[in-house]
Amino acid sequence: MRRWSLTFAVVLSIAGVALQAARGAVLVNGAGATFPYPIYSKWFDEFHKRNPDVQINYQSIGSGGGIRQVTDGTVDFGASDGPMTDEQLAATKVPILHLPTVLGAVVPTFNLAGIEALRFTPEALAGIFLGKITRWDDAVLAEANPGVKLPGQAIVPVHRSDGSGTTYVFTDYLTKVSPEWSSSVGKGTAVNWPVGIGGKGNEGVTGLVKQTPNTIGYVELVYAVQNKLPVGAVKNRGGRFVQASLDSITAAAASAASNMPPDFRVSITDAAAADAYPIASFTWLLVPTRIKDAEKGRAMKEFLAWMLADGQKIAPGLQYAPLPEAVIGLERQALERISVGTT
Repeated sequence: MRRWSLTFAVVLSIAGVALQAARGAVLVNGAGATFPYPIYSKWFDEFHKRNPDVQINYQSIGSGGGIRQVTDGTVDFGASDGPMTDEQLAATKVPILHLPTVLGAVVPTFNLAGIEALRFTPEALAGIFLGKITRWDDAVLAEANPGVKLPGQAIVPVHRSDGSGTTYVFTDYLTKVSPEWSSSVGKGTAVNWPVGIGGKGNEGVTGLVKQTPNTIGYVELVYAVQNKLPVGAVKNRGGRFVQASLDSITAAAASAASNMPPDFRVSITDAAAADAYPIASFTWLLVPTRIKDAEKGRAMKEFLAWMLADGQKIAPGLQYAPLPEAVIGLERQALERISVGTT
């Protein structure tokens, strides 16, 4: 009986400590883009190791969901690869700040037996997703890939089925390079796809391409790399076929860094730089400028400051390009616009 009493007392003591710790812990909830999920997951884990009293939970549900939830106030912050529209910003209860976090690339990835490298022109990508180019041995693809024995198989395009910032980046690019795409489909986190099958999240598109022969899809670079899928080179505005890399993504951001608008909403697809990868983008955290809960607000601002410093050093290891120093300086100033403990 005495041993049981002692054991029970120890259990109660441990439970009491755990309860006290739980009461003292700060829980911050976010949701949104799948494009930056690998780096966000790593960041939140690393920040928690350094700040055990702060737990940041993030649901990778797509940019459309992140915008919707931060607008409704059901999460503490959202995340998107496509900036919110003026109409969406006008619908929020609290002004929302767009904070760029890293740079990434949307890449064409494909599943063709025996072929590990392909080159795509803007005309080819637009034609495939418009349903105008339907076979892998089409003349447009053959001309860009001399010496490659392309199969005479039907192309199976794969796109996102959910509201997606990755889709926004891809369709933003297609809108700039294809007048037909611009007039018939346009850009957005969700569009009416002329052809193809849909997958949920970057994970879903990656899985469909990996499992289905003769497919082509668009995903964030790290998803293709992690799943050992081939990545196509894309012809940029200067006429060069460029692979997505840290250098080519950074080159795409060079001009934007020196001409960043005050609200950080900027597109860098189809960049003019000679070495630029043409389907690159910033990705943003969507942070309310007034945070009522003082503890959550302080934790959020501490994380954002860490993200702009130590967090940037983690990005290259996960195939993301760090922010240009000029952008980091502007963001540090913007953090002062977030008020804590106010309604």
